[in-house]
Amino acid sequence: MAVLHVCFLVLEMFLWDRPVGLKIFSQTLEQARSSKILAANMGLYNGFLAAGLVWGLSLGSSGLEVLTFFLCCVLIAGLFGAFTASRAILYVQALPAAVGLVLLWFP
Repeated sequence: MAVLHVCFLVLEMFLWDRPVGLKIFSQTLEQARSSKILAANMGLYNGFLAAGLVWGLSLGSSGLEVLTFFLCCVLIAGLFGAFTASRAILYVQALPAAVGLVLLWFP
């Protein structure tokens, strides 16, 4: 999940108005340019989620609560995004977070 959110950071902060970003987010160059600052903000938030997950992992067995918190944040953000922006977010973000939580709590 941390790697996935670093990828989101890169896409939203640096590739939003580039060909790969336009293709992934199904936007025109004009749409991407008008929303570039908003996308960079979203990318920054995704970076914080990645940092929290890496922090939790770095704590080893003591990081259970930190990982739980950040995976719940990712899950909630994914569910919100799936209902408000694109159903694909359910599969790309929410489902992996839910699987991560299950694996974390039921190894």
